[in-house]
Amino acid sequence: MAESEQGLIKSTAVEIENPPASGKAQGSGGGNTRAGKREPTSARRLHPLVELTLARVREFLREPEVVFWVFAFPILLVCALGIAFRNTGPEKIRIAVERSDSDAAASSAFLDALSHSGNVEAMLLSPGEATQALRSGKVALVVQPKTETTGAAPGNPGQEKGLSSPFVYRYDPTRPESRQARMVVDDALQRAAGRSDVVRAGDETFTEPGARYIDFLIPGLLGMNLMGSGLWGVGFAVVNARTRKLLKRFAATPMRRSHYLLSFVFSRLFFLVLEVAVVIVFARFAFGFTVRGSWLDMAFLLLLGALTFAGIGLLVAARPKTIEGVSGLMNLVMMPMWLLSGTFFSSSRFPEFLQPFIKALPLTALNDSLRGVMNDGAAMTTSWVAICVLLAWCVLSFLVALKTFRWQ
Repeated sequence: MAESEQGLIKSTAVEIENPPASGKAQGSGGGNTRAGKREPTSARRLHPLVELTLARVREFLREPEVVFWVFAFPILLVCALGIAFRNTGPEKIRIAVERSDSDAAASSAFLDALSHSGNVEAMLLSPGEATQALRSGKVALVVQPKTETTGAAPGNPGQEKGLSSPFVYRYDPTRPESRQARMVVDDALQRAAGRSDVVRAGDETFTEPGARYIDFLIPGLLGMNLMGSGLWGVGFAVVNARTRKLLKRFAATPMRRSHYLLSFVFSRLFFLVLEVAVVIVFARFAFGFTVRGSWLDMAFLLLLGALTFAGIGLLVAARPKTIEGVSGLMNLVMMPMWLLSGTFFSSSRFPEFLQPFIKALPLTALNDSLRGVMNDGAAMTTSWVAICVLLAWCVLSFLVALKTFRWQ
C-alpha cells in the first residue's frame, strides 16, 4: 500500500474517532477537544479533496516509468519525427531504365538523358531486376525502351541522341510517388527529345512557418499525450486501487466519494502545464515552432481536452475488476483515435463515409481545434463544433462514470 494512501486512510480513521465538536467546546482553549485535551495536530488536515489530490500527485512522482512516458517520450517522438520529416527539399525519385539486349544504345540514351535531371536518380537494370525493384518499392517507375523504330531523323537533336525510340512507363498508379515519377520522368525525356514550353511560367516559393510537418505534428502530439495520460493515469490507478481493496477502505471513511474521483481529475490538471510546456519549449528551440494564435485560447482547449480524457478515463475504470480488463478497454477506446484522429497524418485521407464518425471522436476535435489556433492563428470560436464535441464527451463521461462507478 502506498504511504500516501495509508496516510489518507489513517486521517479519515482519526476523523471517525475524533469527530469535530459542534456547539460547545470541551475543555479549555475553545478548539475541538476530546476528553479535555486538544485535538492532535495531525488530525487537523487540509480539505479532503486537497489531501486526495496531493496523494495522487505523490503517487505519480514516485513512478519513474510514468514520468518517462508523460514527459520524456513525447520529446523523443518530436525529435525523431521532426528530424525524419524535416524540410530539406524533396528527395530524388529513384527510377530504373530497362536494359534492352537488342538496342543497348537506346537504353544508354534514356539513362543519359535522365542523368541530367536534378530530380531523378536513374539506374540501368535488366528486365528481371527492374521488375523486382518495382515490386519491392526500390524504384517508383521503370522506363522500358521499345525497338520498333530506331535511328535518328534529320533535324531533331533529340533523335540524334537516340531518343526517337518509343518507350513505355511501368508503374503502380495507386502509389502517389509512382504517379509523380511518371510526370517528372516524362517531362525530362520530352525535353531531352527537343520539346519546348509554349508558355513560360514563373515560380514563387512559400516556406512560411506553419506549413511544415513539425507544425502539423506538435498539436497532434499534445492531444495524444493528454489522451494517454488522462486514460492511463486515471483509469489504471482507479482499477489498481480496486484490485488492492483500497477503494473499499476509502468508501468506509467519511470521505465523499466525489472527492476521491475528482482528485484524479485535479491531479491530471496539475501536470497539464508541465506536459504542454515541455513539448512546446523543446519544439521551439529545436525546430523553431511558434504558436501563431492566442495562448489563452490554446490554454482553454488544452484544459477542456484534459478534463474530457480524465472523464473518459473514469468511465472506462468505472466497472472493471482487474488490470487486464481495464487495459483491454483502454486499448479499445484509444486505438480508433490513434489511427483516425489525425495525430501523425491528416484524417481527411480516410474515406468520406467515415468522416462523421472521425469528427465525433474527442481526439479529432481536440487536434483540429488546436491546429486552428496554434498553426492558423484562428480564434477559438471558429472551432465551435469541435468544442461542442469535447464538451459533450466531457459532461456525459463524468455523469455516466459517477452513476456506474463500482467501489468494491
